[in-house]
Amino acid sequence: MDGKEKNTKHPALSKVLWSILFLAIAVVTIYIIVTQNRSFSFRDFLLYIKYSDFLPLLAAIICMFGFIIFEALAIRCACKPFDHKASIVNGITYSSADIYFSAITPSATGGQPASAYFMIRNGMSATAATAALLTNLMMYTLAIIVIGALSFIIAPKLFFSYDILPRVFIILGIIIQLGLAGFFMLMIKNEVFLNKICTGIINFLCTIKLCRNKEKWMNKINNVMSDYGECLKLIKTHKRMMVKLFVFNVLQRISLVSVTMFVYIAAFGWGSSVKVWAMQGFAIIGSNSVPIPGAMGVADYLMLSGFVQFMSEQAATNLELLSRSLSFYFCIILCGIWVLVSYLISRGRKKKC
Repeated sequence: MDGKEKNTKHPALSKVLWSILFLAIAVVTIYIIVTQNRSFSFRDFLLYIKYSDFLPLLAAIICMFGFIIFEALAIRCACKPFDHKASIVNGITYSSADIYFSAITPSATGGQPASAYFMIRNGMSATAATAALLTNLMMYTLAIIVIGALSFIIAPKLFFSYDILPRVFIILGIIIQLGLAGFFMLMIKNEVFLNKICTGIINFLCTIKLCRNKEKWMNKINNVMSDYGECLKLIKTHKRMMVKLFVFNVLQRISLVSVTMFVYIAAFGWGSSVKVWAMQGFAIIGSNSVPIPGAMGVADYLMLSGFVQFMSEQAATNLELLSRSLSFYFCIILCGIWVLVSYLISRGRKKKC
């Protein structure tokens, strides 16, 4: 076996290992939630689903699909300055790749590269794909901050009703998202900032003898940064695109938060639906305080910490499991299937050519 064959197998093996880790954490998380609640039974959980109103559950499922579709629209929007007219099917492939690989890799590091892979296969340059995805990532981060702010506005006293640990997660999530938003803004507004980061990494790798031929790598970075700078200039001239991009990202986050609200309405009516929406908003921003896939456990913990404040532990567990299954686990499975099918189709077309 030559070196080239070895290199092509390592990324695939890595993806499989992260998928297994994701599955293991998901199983452990659900097991902990179920076993901690002594009154929980799968029979009662199935009855909970059976007697829930159909229309709100349907609305929750639609919101789950909205989470995927709004990101697809956002990425398509980010591609337009580069004359890359992606179809809605391609947009869903880009968003599904981002959602799936973000869920199974630490700190969501695999999402953007996976999207870029499909974008490049569809004819977009690597530099343009990077600039488009970075812009979308900044708007995604700002959208999370908006959701957190809305949660505080909708239910200002709710935050203080949590115990100390949930509040710490939420505050850390806000701080981290604000820091990330500022970091992405610097990278988009000034390519010199990104150039300094890349140069610093090369210098460090050369210092510890992991990188040779420093001049060659510096020339590559300078060439890439030149193209990246041109891409940023294109993005800056499309202000309406930036506004649409932000709106799509906010709608994507609203769709995700609304899944839990509609699952609650299906079983309990409209009574505390606004409070549930705010709690889910806090759970989203709080879960961003730790790296994925560990954030799964934090999100579940924050949701349960909120729900048990105004309903029984059994009802809170049923609500959490059903809403989380729709908004996260089922969504990830759908995205994974879509990505696999898209990859096999594109690979088959390439072989025919």
